[in-house]
Amino acid sequence: MALQPGDPAPDFTGPTTDGRSVSLADFRGRKLVLYFYPMDDTPGCTRQACSLRDHNAEIAAKGAAILGVSAQGQDSHERFTRRYALNFPLLADTDQKIARAYGAAGSGLSGLARGLLGLNERITFVIDEMGRIAQVIDDPDCPNHGEQVLKHL
Repeated sequence: MALQPGDPAPDFTGPTTDGRSVSLADFRGRKLVLYFYPMDDTPGCTRQACSLRDHNAEIAAKGAAILGVSAQGQDSHERFTRRYALNFPLLADTDQKIARAYGAAGSGLSGLARGLLGLNERITFVIDEMGRIAQVIDDPDCPNHGEQVLKHL
């Protein structure tokens, strides 16, 4: 069953591009824009990340942090972050445990194929200050995703 607004956000812990380990608890008391994307350095993922980068100050002004999640490792995330001057961390979910908890690894045959390829679904969760799902954006508009997120904060 897909996560819905009002559901508790699944706990997670994982390594980020800046070498820290982050968990959902680290964001308690502020909103979190947790976005899952298929792969670093692909056209859609790059447009999505750059849109969030360009709107990060406005998103932060609304009390929210951004955290991107894909199945690539820290090295890939570090290159992606440097290449596009991303101003938020990316979390390396190489075993897709976090993606599965959020339903972002897909289901059925397409989920199995995505798992074998190490690709997440493209989906964004806005998590409130208490750790509950406030909003689900299941069809992100990559080049305008920052504006899309701002409408939900």
